[in-house]
Amino acid sequence: MKPDNEISLKFKSRSQNEQFARAAVAAFATQLDPTIEELGDIKTIVSEAVTNAVVHAYPDRLGEIYIKAKSYADARLVIVVRDRGCGIPDIEHARQPTFTTGGDERSGMGFTIMESFSDALSVRSSPGRGTTVTISKYISSRRHGAC
Repeated sequence: MKPDNEISLKFKSRSQNEQFARAAVAAFATQLDPTIEELGDIKTIVSEAVTNAVVHAYPDRLGEIYIKAKSYADARLVIVVRDRGCGIPDIEHARQPTFTTGGDERSGMGFTIMESFSDALSVRSSPGRGTTVTISKYISSRRHGAC
């Protein structure tokens, strides 16, 4: 199925860009008429994915983060967050709750949180080449229940 609409963003891996990314994707998602709770879920998903890229993909340098968001007629939002950072050597291990390479101040719950707020989550990564996180979320359109 082809998307009805899509956006692409590219920005530096600065922590202050996380807020921009979550606001931009949430604004894009409004065309699907999400509930306030669903918008909160989308913001959380984007925040976690971007923060992972800032902290883990580029631990000692600035890099670029790419986001693509697509909306579909079946009320699905697909968000792809990609970096060209250091990559993840063992994805299954990295997806375990509390695993982190970010030090004691990090909870290691990023993938777990993203997964709990989405309908599907996939992670592809190659050490030295970067990581791509793809998240799908269905929006329960309120239009169908309206009188």
